[in-house]
Amino acid sequence: MKKFFQQYYTNLFLTGRLFTALGFCIVLFLLKFFFAWLGDIPEIATGTVAVLFFIDLFILYRSGNWIEVKRFTAKRLSNGDENPIQIEIANRYGFGVNVRVIDEIPFQFQIRDKDFKLHLKPAEIKSIHYNLRPTKRGEYDFGFIRTYVSSPLGLISRRYNFDGAKVLPVYPSFINLGQYELMAVSRYLTEFGIKKIRKLGQSSEFDQIKNYVGGDDIRTINWKATARKGGLMVNTYTDEKSQNIYCIIDKSRVMRMPFEGLSLLDYAINASVALAKVAMLKEDKAGLITLSETIGAIVPADRKASQLGSIMNVLYKEKTRYLESNLEALYATVRSIIKQRGLLVFFTNFESLSALQRQLPYLKRIAKYHLLVVVFFENIELKDLSTDPAKDVEGIYHKTIAEKFIYEKKLMVKELNAHGILAILTPPQKLTVNVINQYLALKAQQRI
Repeated sequence: MKKFFQQYYTNLFLTGRLFTALGFCIVLFLLKFFFAWLGDIPEIATGTVAVLFFIDLFILYRSGNWIEVKRFTAKRLSNGDENPIQIEIANRYGFGVNVRVIDEIPFQFQIRDKDFKLHLKPAEIKSIHYNLRPTKRGEYDFGFIRTYVSSPLGLISRRYNFDGAKVLPVYPSFINLGQYELMAVSRYLTEFGIKKIRKLGQSSEFDQIKNYVGGDDIRTINWKATARKGGLMVNTYTDEKSQNIYCIIDKSRVMRMPFEGLSLLDYAINASVALAKVAMLKEDKAGLITLSETIGAIVPADRKASQLGSIMNVLYKEKTRYLESNLEALYATVRSIIKQRGLLVFFTNFESLSALQRQLPYLKRIAKYHLLVVVFFENIELKDLSTDPAKDVEGIYHKTIAEKFIYEKKLMVKELNAHGILAILTPPQKLTVNVINQYLALKAQQRI
């Protein structure tokens, strides 16, 4: 018996039902002092509780593992998305049990424990489903799955500790990449927030010769093929392919600002992965450059099958830095590694017009050789503050300052456009959609 308790006492827990029964026995003993007719009832009740306790102990601690628990997750988690987690529980006891499951999830979620309660019939298997939404990239450690089992008597519970230790990497958002694939090939994009783009003129890259159908441009009729075939034949053209599409991500302190749990850097990374996916579906080459006070990672543009994985492997560990970004180094890097004209999408954030003007000379130099799109962010809280009615003088002051900053952001867009640089000013939650929309528009307008 001593060895038994030494082996199992750490996993033995007394329940509220047992304490209630013992309390009832104590009350009976107290009442016996005043009511002699109770006789041996307190002793009988206490003995009954003791017998039931040992019966409960025996049926729960019979040799063997009578409960089986497994956790099922994906090999990696998607940042900023709801990731499904499944726990499967099997009851091998010959009777129904009440089970409490505590899953030790990574500390980054700031949730002490995921706690579930359920009842399992004999030989029954049940699954628990829940979602986790990570807001930081990196590695997440899952711990034990603690399972507390009680018999129908419910006087004690036995704890099973299942080693569910697992380290999962959190990658840039990839769960919703499927919808962006559809956006790349569909002309009906309004359900994703993407407007239809009217093509200007025709692309110059020949695709095929086909039979004329009503609505085809008569200027594309191939008269030689028509003469040979005996029916109208037209040339069809497709968007130019194999263009260099580089996402340039600023990792400086301006990208640390949080929004709905994610930093601006996380939004930029998620948008870069989606844009790379769409660009490769359009048969362009996708590449990556990160920078802060120095140039960080460089992934040369390519469209091989493993390119997206290479980009995600680089991005999932990237973190913001505390110094200002060095655009002079960026210009030198762009000139040295990107020999062919391409589309450069620069994700950054300017909080003031003076900050933009300090970097503008380098942006103008880059724009001389490539089609440059600068993407920066609206401050949603300032926008909300500017629209809320002011209640006092201090409120008027805050509203005026907010409107000033919002107006400065619009001036930045005009300043960039005046120097031939495209600009996207976007709320963080619409970043991916707006960037892909701009890319598709530029493809349709044959600017890349």
